[in-house]
Amino acid sequence: MKQPPSEEPEESLTVTPPKKWAAGVPAVTHALEYSLEETSVLRAGRTLLTMNQVDGIDCPGCAWADPSPGHRHRNEYCENGAKHINDEATTRRITAEFFRRHSVTELGRRSDLWLNQQGRLTEPMVKRPDSDHYEPISWHDALGLLAGELKALDSPDEAVFYTSGRVSNEAAFVLQLFARSFGTNNLPDCSNMCHESSGFALHETLGTGKGTVSLEDLHHADLIFLVGQNPGSNHPRQLSALEHAKGNGARIIAVNPLPEAGLLRFKNPQNVRGVAGHGVRIADRFLHIRSGGDLALFQGLNRLLLEAEDARPGTVLAHDFIRSNTSGFEEFARHVRGIAWEDVLTATGLTRKEIEKVRDEVLRSERVIVCWAMGVTQQRHAVPTIREIVNFLLLRGNLGRAGAGACPVRGHSNVQGDRTMGIWERMPDSFLDALQQEFGFDPPRAHGLDSVNAIRAMHEGRIKVFLGVAGNFVRAAPDSAVTEDAMRRCDLTAHISTKLNRSHTVCGRTALILPTLGRTERDIQATGEQFVTVENSMSEVHTSRGRLEPASSVLLSEVAILCRLARRTLEGRTSIPWDTFESDYGAIRDRISHIVPGLHDFNRRVVRPGGIRLPNPVNEGVYPTPVGKALFTCNAWEMSHAPEGHLLLQTLRSHDQWNTIPYTENDRYRGIHGSRRVVLVNPQDVTRLGLEKGQRVDLVSVWDGGAERRTEGFEVVPYPTTPGCAAAYYPETNVLLPLDSVAEISNQPTAKGIVVRLEPTVMSTV
Repeated sequence: MKQPPSEEPEESLTVTPPKKWAAGVPAVTHALEYSLEETSVLRAGRTLLTMNQVDGIDCPGCAWADPSPGHRHRNEYCENGAKHINDEATTRRITAEFFRRHSVTELGRRSDLWLNQQGRLTEPMVKRPDSDHYEPISWHDALGLLAGELKALDSPDEAVFYTSGRVSNEAAFVLQLFARSFGTNNLPDCSNMCHESSGFALHETLGTGKGTVSLEDLHHADLIFLVGQNPGSNHPRQLSALEHAKGNGARIIAVNPLPEAGLLRFKNPQNVRGVAGHGVRIADRFLHIRSGGDLALFQGLNRLLLEAEDARPGTVLAHDFIRSNTSGFEEFARHVRGIAWEDVLTATGLTRKEIEKVRDEVLRSERVIVCWAMGVTQQRHAVPTIREIVNFLLLRGNLGRAGAGACPVRGHSNVQGDRTMGIWERMPDSFLDALQQEFGFDPPRAHGLDSVNAIRAMHEGRIKVFLGVAGNFVRAAPDSAVTEDAMRRCDLTAHISTKLNRSHTVCGRTALILPTLGRTERDIQATGEQFVTVENSMSEVHTSRGRLEPASSVLLSEVAILCRLARRTLEGRTSIPWDTFESDYGAIRDRISHIVPGLHDFNRRVVRPGGIRLPNPVNEGVYPTPVGKALFTCNAWEMSHAPEGHLLLQTLRSHDQWNTIPYTENDRYRGIHGSRRVVLVNPQDVTRLGLEKGQRVDLVSVWDGGAERRTEGFEVVPYPTTPGCAAAYYPETNVLLPLDSVAEISNQPTAKGIVVRLEPTVMSTV
């Protein structure tokens, strides 16, 4: 067993120039180095050679789609996927002795990096009231304790059931079934904090909350927009798809407040050109946009397209498509024609010439795809921005046909599958009706709590029990001090987890750690070895089979934990066969096939190579909106504004990071080594604000009504951000984001538009 570090790594910042390209041989080297620090050569080989293969382990790292069977590389993974899968496959172990040596208070002072490095959790643990240590507890007693707390609630709505996109479809379905049979729709999930804005905007305009493109569409597009994305770090296998598209003649436009290495050039380590050559230039055009300016950009583009149609009637817009498939065009056109160019240019920080060159690219392209990620969804005007992107696609008929469409690029590997399985606090009546017909109980109809509202409810004492399945809620959520205080007000907090994280140190009166199998591990139940399924960003559902022996003989699967908890809590109140579900995941899929459209005959179809592609009505020319057509919309906005002496801060993750968990203190593509407490500031702003390179500053966020939040001791790093804009890593800077700072309509936290000032850190003399 490899030993975890006993001490925190010493921070010592070194800054080098940002990289001009991504991947290549260094990506392979770093992936192998990290993997072999965590586990053995044999275990690393077993995980890597089966990852993303037809009958192998689905990469837990991101939700990017796999090439079709027969077209996958033997090493169908990226650097970060290799790190993540072997981070889970680590041979480091946390036992009861660890918790005897470390109090909860002490663990709460440790970094996210150190906590993760301690290894896999191996047995259930409980922190009793008035105790500062976790201690062992049997599964029987742990689930009895949790079930007892749930049964003692005055209302089922006093409980919250949170999950992240790491869970499988089977576990997600069982979780929502348990919560609803218990009597609540309080089912917040990580999508509330990453792509909720996409779902709302796409549902409203197209009648479906999912993207409309496939990997094949990307390969054959003429023009691809990458808006608010950093694929080089967050979903690196997208770069392979973009390389393929470039080989077919595609042009790519990157829209981002920071230049990102992966958007400049990609050296694919799986071919000669990527190893020995110069690789492939990805972005043909880079729009160095101001944070929050994406809505203005697409409104400017849409106005230019309307004016191009005026100049050449009948040659620019897809009139037949607009007439047959859309509603609201005339009102939209009047609105966009009234947009002032001065406002567009101020909001974007771009010149009109730059935007006109993009228009020219669009006019030369028959098939256009727009990809976006959290750089868009975490803005205040995120929903209107995505609606405006849909307007842009509708104008030239770039929906419902090959090589064109909308592509929200999701992060967590099964976050889209969670929603398909019913993990949403406001599932439609059609889903709830199907549950009722299948299982014979009436699910609650009142909307439940999303992540932000769950924090509010906990803080107000309206939530007594918090159950988290996978994830790291405390560190993923905004307003860290408020979130932690809210969690501590619960009577019981419980986390189903594979590894230690910050959420385990922020405890209710009683706290449980329920250790579970990882996706890399064999899952053997009463009927034999099981597999699970996941859904990627492109609506493809496929299998995942663990290959390693479990980290501990005591571990239970997520499905088993939830089924046993449901049985203990409900005690025969329903006829749901929890025992059958635990012993045979195929029985769960049989029930899913009766409820989820497109998953009929689930068990037989999903084991075919490539799995199942869920239907998207848009690609069949159907728009399930109230009017039966795609909707043009009119989108108003107010420009994000930072007062004199302030900057607009966006939070982001480093290259060596998976969601809330950093794997090292480095971000080599941005040239940051040895520390995460840095703030990236445009050199002009460094001078304007009277700061110096390497100076230590406190970040102070400013919110309506004068409320301020502070985090201390960040080093200033001059960096080519857009003037007036800055960037820093999360989760360290989540403390700056007020709980009430959310996107309109979607209630998603706005981590891409925090108004901050930088104050010199006052060094303690003690």
